[in-house]
Amino acid sequence: MRLPIKVSLSSLREGRWYEYLMRFGLGGAATVFTGLISSRYGASIGGLFLALPAIFCASATLIEKHEIRRKREAGLEGSRRARGAAALDAAGAALGALGMLAFAAVFWLLVERSVAGAFIGASLAWLTVAVAAWFVRRQVRLPRLAQRGRGPAMSRSR
Repeated sequence: MRLPIKVSLSSLREGRWYEYLMRFGLGGAATVFTGLISSRYGASIGGLFLALPAIFCASATLIEKHEIRRKREAGLEGSRRARGAAALDAAGAALGALGMLAFAAVFWLLVERSVAGAFIGASLAWLTVAVAAWFVRRQVRLPRLAQRGRGPAMSRSR
């Protein structure tokens, strides 16, 4: 069974204004932190921190909180589902980090020739690596779930 990649904006309605403010604040703080490191130690060192998942911590805790709230409204406990959702977010962040590593490597290799070309090439490298990593993870994960006797529908029902 293949599920296409799709975008769903419905989860944006689940958040509260202060949760988005917290994400924005943490992302801004991480950006300021990266700028301070760059001004103190140079752009090469500061650039390493650009891949810092600025809002991951806030995102993971908010995802967990939303899942627990949703399940409690349905009369269920929900902590197991919440941990699973946060773990899935963490896996996505790790796959995105692999893409960022590819972006950095390609940009570093091409930037002396052309900044625009380096940006385009690095963006394509990020997209290719991130999607390939997602696909590989999906191909490895689905057979493991089938061996345990749980399909994707079963894992989503908790």
